Amino acid sequence: MSDDENWQAPGSSGAERPAPDGGQPQWGQQPQWGQPPYGQQPQPQYGQQPQYGQQPQWGQQPPPYGQQPPYGQQPGWHQPYPAAGAQPGWTPPPKPGLIPLRPLTLGPLLAAPFQALRRNPRVTVGASLLLYSIPNIVVSVGGVALLAFLAGRVASGELSDQPALQAGAIGGTIVVGVLMLVISTVFGALLQGVIVADVARESVGDKLTFGALWRLIRGRIGALIGWTMLFGLAWIVAIALVTGIVVALAMLGSEAGTIGAVLVGVLGGLALIPLAIWINTKLAMVPSAIVLERLPLLAAVARSWRLTTGYFWRTFGIILLVGVIVYAITQTIAIPFTILGGILGAVFAPTSISSGGAGTQVLLSQLSVNVVSSIVTAIVGAIASVIQTAAVSLLYIDLRMRKEGLDLELVRFVEGRQTGQDVRDPYLPPAHQPASPAPGWPAG
Repeated sequence: MSDDENWQAPGSSGAERPAPDGGQPQWGQQPQWGQPPYGQQPQPQYGQQPQYGQQPQWGQQPPPYGQQPPYGQQPGWHQPYPAAGAQPGWTPPPKPGLIPLRPLTLGPLLAAPFQALRRNPRVTVGASLLLYSIPNIVVSVGGVALLAFLAGRVASGELSDQPALQAGAIGGTIVVGVLMLVISTVFGALLQGVIVADVARESVGDKLTFGALWRLIRGRIGALIGWTMLFGLAWIVAIALVTGIVVALAMLGSEAGTIGAVLVGVLGGLALIPLAIWINTKLAMVPSAIVLERLPLLAAVARSWRLTTGYFWRTFGIILLVGVIVYAITQTIAIPFTILGGILGAVFAPTSISSGGAGTQVLLSQLSVNVVSSIVTAIVGAIASVIQTAAVSLLYIDLRMRKEGLDLELVRFVEGRQTGQDVRDPYLPPAHQPASPAPGWPAG
């Protein structure tokens, strides 16, 4: 046995001899183990790689994942994988919470929005009921009752009072519609903010209460509501503009006006569809930028536009796919309850609906149907909104990982928090980092 084979590092014992694949020898050193005497052919040992031109034998370790075998060597079959931790190699990125901290593939992007419902149901389901379902149910039921009352007055009024009654019914319908739109917009914006903050915190392993999340977004509520109402108003104006042109051409009464109205209606509608897809996709990240980066409205719009540049089709495809999945699920749940609502309506008013009569039975029938459908639609719609908002929030995080290396910031944040360091909000850009930890983020 040679001296090299018996050599040990100072202070070490024989039991601490390094594993056969413990690493490469230092520059100028010879390997301290496994060397045959001079003139003998080296024999591969368990865990060693075969030398140039050798075939790997049964029981040898294959090259680590991601490495090519040495030149001239062919990979063998039926080779066992190395034991866990036996060789240094690629390790998966950390997953402290909802997602792995790396750019996301399609699987996590589709699964994580549904997992968000399960991980923190008190916030996701509770917020959806508190901020979306209950307000919409109250307004829907109240609106149906008001409209049924107005319709009953019109049907039972004198002939001379019909113009005034009809005008009042039309005005009441408009008021109810506008009120429902405003309430849905405002509470939908609040729900968006809560879900965006929840997904961001769950991604780094935090599980906050509704009150804590509300404190995080409290300063961004105005910008969220303003953005939602401005965005909806812009589309209302665009649709009203096309509709107004069509009506104006049709009122000319000439053949050319009718043809023009048809052409404008068809071409305008066809033009609005791709425009809506493009604008909605490019601006889908605005709520996330408002909440997580704490940007003002116009800066958040520009931020969303830049983030989606180069990733338009990927962003649109994932949003569309999630929307189709959610729509299929919600319809599967809602259709049986809609049928049940129709059955209840027939039970309350078995004859008056078919005969066209008006009165208490018709009112009860309409209320029963609309109460059931409104409750189910509001609950299912709220949960669907949570899933879609969570999906867009994850897309925002993924885009920042791909374009800005946000995954490295999140990993540093998680590691710093585990070691008790002073951590900052990882979602804020460096230029916006405060001198002290952001509200809601621990200081270590």
